[in-house]
Amino acid sequence: MHRGFILLNCDLGAEEYIVDELKQMQDIGNAYLTFGAYDVIAEIQSENQDGFEKAIANIRKLSRVVSTMTLNVISHK
Repeated sequence: MHRGFILLNCDLGAEEYIVDELKQMQDIGNAYLTFGAYDVIAEIQSENQDGFEKAIANIRKLSRVVSTMTLNVISHK
């Protein structure tokens, strides 16, 4: 299992739309609205690195996503 997080900045007012879209994606475990430097954080869980990268690419294609930062988890128990 490969796990990581993606932090997103969205167009103003698009935050709830983005969270709803993320929650419908297969490899997204959780997605939350946040206050601070980023608008949304989502947890990605995939079978392998290739699936993880495809999930990131699909998220970045969402309309109204302005920028992203990806955090790969290197170890978890």
